Amino acid sequence: MAEAAASGVERIDAAFAAARAEGRAALMPYLMGGFPDLATSRAVAEAYVDGGADLIELGVPYSDPLADGPVIHAAATKALAVGVTLDDVLGICADLGGRLPILPMVYANMALARGGEAFAQALLDAGACGAIVPDLPPGEDQSLPAAMADRGLALIPFVAPTTAPARRRRLVADAPGFVYVVSLSGVTGERQDLAGDLGALVAAVRAESSAAAAVGFGIGTPERAAEVGLIADGVIIGSRLVREVADADDAERAATGVREFLETTRALLAAHRC
Repeated sequence: MAEAAASGVERIDAAFAAARAEGRAALMPYLMGGFPDLATSRAVAEAYVDGGADLIELGVPYSDPLADGPVIHAAATKALAVGVTLDDVLGICADLGGRLPILPMVYANMALARGGEAFAQALLDAGACGAIVPDLPPGEDQSLPAAMADRGLALIPFVAPTTAPARRRRLVADAPGFVYVVSLSGVTGERQDLAGDLGALVAAVRAESSAAAAVGFGIGTPERAAEVGLIADGVIIGSRLVREVADADDAERAATGVREFLETTRALLAAHRC
């Protein structure tokens, strides 16, 4: 009898467990799908895999990205200008989804416009392991969480330094996959300093949830990623990699730049063993 395929949540859990077995935090780069065009973003996605990514956060361009800073916002604007759609980005996911866990990052209007069932099925059909929906208030709409749970997909919760402890406990108690720990108040982007209480926040999430705790926002260098990797189960890097693509002259240079950055980061994560 054939063995059942692993669910999206199980694949996410396995990726964090594999990194943990190597004594390091999992490496999760962010990619803006379709930026600056579909061909380049596919080349960058391949470079993420080759560079040692354990999971990928795959951004879907949106006209009003409330959680994103200027670098990612500009990338979304460019991708929309060349006509990139949600289905185009899910096509990138379908190309790579069998090789490592991929989680599209999509704003709530785009997901709910299709309806919870249809959107969750589209994720499943594309080989996604779940989704990151930063502006979906917990409890506001139950159709999407239920449809995703029915398909073994993870809807990733967010906690930030400003999240009240009681609310945080509710958010993370039964979190599937991992908890996205926002390192600071504000939008995405590279920062010189992270929140001074980040270690305490990650520790609280770990104590309150059986899911992994992955830190994102503000991580712009391999050294900072290694520092965060000492306290977290995963490190999410976005704006720095999007900027690398924006500054490159062509797809080949973009792919080379992000691959080298990730190779260096993964090596430092392993050297600074958690």
